[in-house]
Amino acid sequence: MGELRKPLLLLALLAIALVVGLEVGAAALTGGGDAGGALRDSAGQLGVELGDVGSVTEPSGRGTGYLALVDVVALWTTGLFSLSLVVPDRIQGRVQGVATLVFSILLLLASLVLLIIAFVELTVMVSLFLAAPFGTLAYLAVWGFFPVGDAAVLLGLVLLLKLVWAALLLLAQPRFLQNKGLVLLALTTLLCTVVLEFLHQLVPGILVSITDDLGAVVFAVVALVWALVLLIGSIPAIVKAVRTTATTSRPTARAR
Repeated sequence: MGELRKPLLLLALLAIALVVGLEVGAAALTGGGDAGGALRDSAGQLGVELGDVGSVTEPSGRGTGYLALVDVVALWTTGLFSLSLVVPDRIQGRVQGVATLVFSILLLLASLVLLIIAFVELTVMVSLFLAAPFGTLAYLAVWGFFPVGDAAVLLGLVLLLKLVWAALLLLAQPRFLQNKGLVLLALTTLLCTVVLEFLHQLVPGILVSITDDLGAVVFAVVALVWALVLLIGSIPAIVKAVRTTATTSRPTARAR
């Protein structure tokens, strides 16, 4: 199938690193706009008169940021492929299992904590929105004005970079297509991005924060599943590395 094209693999690593960077920085890149006027208009539609509402800002949402929980798995996997370019196979085989075990445990804990946070916030959102009129107004004041346009631009860029990442991996080594886990991971991260954009467009603007948080809950669950997959997959690698180390150390012990 041809040799590994190292420059293309490194470019793929750069592309997925940019994806994770954009997702982690989503809170700073979207939201923050003044929503005071929109709040007064919404309150008027509910038959409630508001005076000066002060400074009301658009929330950045959690969905895009939580995508990083899934995409960091793609970054980790691509990083391991790239590590083979500079680290001998013998050393990498011994270290990879332990490193993946530690990474999967950290991802598992982070995903679990963030899942709880997103679920609690989602529950509060729905409860407030249904508690009309004053609960609904409280919801609108905090979450009612999601920056759908900014989020769409950011998600479009993220999706493009993911497609570039997948294409570069395939060009770097066509054998990657035979790696079922990698193919499933690529499909998962692409599908999650499309699903989030769909959730943003599915409902009226004042409800987008709810569907965005719903997406965050789903992504945290998906990240938990992938963390478990990595955790289980690291165990055979660790066992193999221990056996290899024991086998190579026996002749040395006998010689002494």
